[in-house]
Amino acid sequence: MSVNQRIALLTLVVADYDDAIAFYPQKLNFQLLEDTDLGAGKRWVRVAPRGPGGGAELLLARAASPEQATRVGNQTGGRVALFLYTDNLARDYQQLRAAGVTIVRPPMTQTYRQVLVFADLYGNLWDLLEPPPAHSV
Repeated sequence: MSVNQRIALLTLVVADYDDAIAFYPQKLNFQLLEDTDLGAGKRWVRVAPRGPGGGAELLLARAASPEQATRVGNQTGGRVALFLYTDNLARDYQQLRAAGVTIVRPPMTQTYRQVLVFADLYGNLWDLLEPPPAHSV
């Protein structure tokens, strides 16, 4: 195996492409990187946080079966599914609130960093984390 590897994409099962595209760029300020029609109702939709590159992207994949539909909003059994680093938690907290994003747990200081928990449009839980000053985002 190569030593030069990184996780490039994580699949997030969604109920509707257009609703998800509206949420991630408009509410979380993510970039819409690609929206390619694959035919038969399938699309290749990639979004990612803005800022310095290098992080993983999300592949928004519409549930294609009843079993997949049961995973929308609960892909990790109620645990936090995704972790998003920020350079300014207070600023982003205010932006999330202004955008109407559901804050599950308001900002708190943990021994390892500042953190808050929010839910995406389907209820998947996210940690928004601000690393201590010695670390970079």
